[in-house]
Amino acid sequence: MARVEIARDAIEAGLLDLLQRERDKSLSAREWKFRLAGYGYAIKEVAGAQVLTKLPQGVELGVLPAHLH
Repeated sequence: MARVEIARDAIEAGLLDLLQRERDKSLSAREWKFRLAGYGYAIKEVAGAQVLTKLPQGVELGVLPAHLH
């Protein structure tokens, strides 16, 4: 099995606030991901962790905190 490196950088506080506000407004995880795409972000699964990425390049910004899953 290949080892996968995940960006472990901390996500900026302002961006975490945006993620939390949008999660609170959403009725489902699917809707939340759709709303984030409108801001130019996506969430992908990497080695069992949810990673925030910047669209369209897919640049990894960091691992989401557990309370946002």
